[in-house]
Amino acid sequence: MATTYKQIMEEARRDIPEQSAAEVQARLEREPGTLVLDVREKDEFREGHLATALSVPRGFLEMQIEEVVPDKAAAVVAYCAGGTRSLIAARTMREMGYTNVTSMAGGYTGWKNAGLPFTQDHQFTTEQLTRYSRHFTLPEVGEAGQAKLLGAKVLLLGAGGLGSPTALYLAAAGVGTLGLVDHDVVDLSNLQRQILHTNDRIGTPKVESARIALQALNPDVNVIMHQERLTSDNVMEIFKNYDIIVDGCDNFPTRYLVNDACVMLNKPNVHGSIFQFEGMAAVFAPHKGPCYRCLYPEPPPPGAAPSCSEAGVLGVLPGLIGCVQALETMKLILGAGRPLIGRMVHFDTLSMEVRINRLQRDPACPMCGDNPTITKLIDYEEFCGLKPSGGSSAADAAA
Repeated sequence: MATTYKQIMEEARRDIPEQSAAEVQARLEREPGTLVLDVREKDEFREGHLATALSVPRGFLEMQIEEVVPDKAAAVVAYCAGGTRSLIAARTMREMGYTNVTSMAGGYTGWKNAGLPFTQDHQFTTEQLTRYSRHFTLPEVGEAGQAKLLGAKVLLLGAGGLGSPTALYLAAAGVGTLGLVDHDVVDLSNLQRQILHTNDRIGTPKVESARIALQALNPDVNVIMHQERLTSDNVMEIFKNYDIIVDGCDNFPTRYLVNDACVMLNKPNVHGSIFQFEGMAAVFAPHKGPCYRCLYPEPPPPGAAPSCSEAGVLGVLPGLIGCVQALETMKLILGAGRPLIGRMVHFDTLSMEVRINRLQRDPACPMCGDNPTITKLIDYEEFCGLKPSGGSSAADAAA
């Protein structure tokens, strides 16, 4: 004999205990380990929910609940809009072996009407819901992670070989603010590897050319142009408004300048470098791992490490390293995975060998060591054995 909806609800109420909104709030204060499960649809969840709620829509409950709540003995309070869907969900969970599930009577409507606290997630536009849909399905990203990306501020030093793929992928991912520091203009010789730029923009400032490309890809992104040389005089002022610094420079004075400023401002430095057929990437995070000076206490003698313009570079190589830099930047924003802190990835494209080298913090490092001796920015051209030329330039050094 078929079971009616009324019978299903009667059986659910008989099997599943219910608590009012006030009782749930008291329970959460008394038993902070209690899990809160929101079984409404995603659009309902976005409009507002209990602060600690886990979102598993009723239609996906059987498929997702064991991944979201693996402990079947865990204390769980389920709620929906009015208390009906959560009763059915709780009963289903009971049938799946969950032993301590309660439904909140009156649901989220009753919670709000009682004046109890709730939170609202980032309100995505219809276009954003489509654009970032592949991110939303990743548990490590989801809507909360995408909101972090949209709220992040990342500064890229150089809009050249490394900055191009990094900027393009960060823009595509929806990183909300991208700053670009580059003093140079687009040259025909750049187009072999600097994929932000095009033939019709030769002679255009690189930051302007990059802005055109990035906003054409994703109008969500706010591109801030710094068409200037990065120097000891302006680095602190430029860096202070960004969360993460991405170093795509190609000269040692600028690398040391960037490192020292990042340590002083406590900002992570996502470093990349390339030479002919080889490239490296690492994350130098102050107080979490070594800094650039731990790895290279002294710069090489002038002329010992030629630039890309002098030694050449395989066009695809900065694409590989730049993508790693974009990936590491996103991991830092999301708080996901294991960033390259204390590690450096090395690519040899001719042999297609990839190595991961462990990096150690130097307790005697003059910048981040136990007793640092560098407490202010120095003359980095002089430090690297070069004649001062008005300051280090990230623009002239964009791989």
